[in-house]
Amino acid sequence: MADLFVGIDSGTSGTRAVVAEGERGRVLASASAPHELIPGLPPGHKEQHPGTWVAALETAVAAALAAPGVDRRAVRALGVSGQQHGFVPLDERRRVIRPAKLWCDVSTAAECAELMRRVGGPDRFRELTGNGCPPGFTASKVLWLKEREPESWRRLRTVLLPHDFLNLHLTGRVVTEPGDASGTALFDVRSRAWCEEVTRAIDPALSGLLPTLHPGPEPIGELRADLARRWGLAPAVVVSPGGGDNMMGAIGTGNVREGIVTASLGTSGTVYACAARPVVDPEGALAAFCDSTGRWLPLACTQNVTTATEMVRALLGLTHEGLDAAALAAPPGAGGLLLLPFLEGERTPDLPDATGVLIGLSPRTATPAHLARAAMEGTLCGLEYGLGRLRGLGVAAREVRLTGGGARSPVWRQVAADVFDTEVVALESAEGAALGAALQACWSWRRSRGERASVEEIADAWVRVDEPTRAAPTPDGRAAAAHTRELFDRSWRALTPVFPVHRRALP
Repeated sequence: MADLFVGIDSGTSGTRAVVAEGERGRVLASASAPHELIPGLPPGHKEQHPGTWVAALETAVAAALAAPGVDRRAVRALGVSGQQHGFVPLDERRRVIRPAKLWCDVSTAAECAELMRRVGGPDRFRELTGNGCPPGFTASKVLWLKEREPESWRRLRTVLLPHDFLNLHLTGRVVTEPGDASGTALFDVRSRAWCEEVTRAIDPALSGLLPTLHPGPEPIGELRADLARRWGLAPAVVVSPGGGDNMMGAIGTGNVREGIVTASLGTSGTVYACAARPVVDPEGALAAFCDSTGRWLPLACTQNVTTATEMVRALLGLTHEGLDAAALAAPPGAGGLLLLPFLEGERTPDLPDATGVLIGLSPRTATPAHLARAAMEGTLCGLEYGLGRLRGLGVAAREVRLTGGGARSPVWRQVAADVFDTEVVALESAEGAALGAALQACWSWRRSRGERASVEEIADAWVRVDEPTRAAPTPDGRAAAAHTRELFDRSWRALTPVFPVHRRALP
């Protein structure tokens, strides 16, 4: 009987559960359940009820376990991936005090500025934690609660991240792990410990409200007996530490050794790599995260990838296949046409007031083909800016593994190879963070049994690249991409003073 492992990925729009067998990581079943943002909040506020995550988790796990071919009694461990940076406040009875503020909530910008001022400015903040304090991170949300909702603050006894809250539901334990904790701006990534100077700057009592750090990979505990009975599982199923969605995405793409980079081509984009040491960017373009295997995960995030290409596709009235065909009809470099794709502002580079800009529009380039190509190249130049920062700080990039919707397109892959100037390849499995959570659960269970299993060994068995999708830079594409990258970089830097002025003129 094969040992089985459940991976759970709780994202912003829903929760996915997969069941994988332990030898080769073959996914036997998967299921999803939705949850939504709370409607009607003021601009910049993005919140969810944590109870909806629990309900979605239970629905998705039950459905995956009920699939044909799944032997529930063979499940040995579960792992949870969760959206990073969210703030779940609990009272003395571990009840949720108010809805969770999410990674995409930017209502705490004033608290970010105030918190950095209290510790001596952005450079001092980065010196203390390895990271800046953007509104998306957790620290400013905690200060926001203290300043804006004092009654809720008086009731606060525990600060949790979304994946920690789900682990609490599964095991009854209040713990976190360094990967997800490193995205709070309350954590020193170098020492892998809470940063007392930052927590004191919010409140002297805050350090006592933070969860215990569990470095892993050993399990954090056993699944609650009532849940095991409800799902028909054997006793003593264990729960691994889990982690943030980027940390579990790294594991799920086999990004567990140096030289491999993962790039996600979704609505937004991420590019990150495994590093044996902390990688702190003095310019602040990279997030200096820890990973969930005992290493580090320097990461750049852009807000606009398929957001921009979907806008262009809708504008041109094309299908996804039609957009690909149009882009393929234009030459590399799009004849000098470039889209700066900052439709929703931008995070990397740090341009919160930016807007989209077309450069190089002329009668020759005003065609659907040139516009489609320019949109793809512009969004990938944004990710390449982050990749360039990784390389500049000594992180090797031997191969880029693509995930997300864009990874399925041969055109996207070739343009990515040219812009990144590196071989790119997609993966056989598209499960990403859910598979990473299941893989970590397998590793955690095997370690708890005294096995000397390494995460690299399990990832080599579980994660397979789809070789027919591999693309390498072409001579023409490489030369054109070098010019496009230079144009991208010089353009956004030149326009940086203009963006705030233009943003104020928008309705």
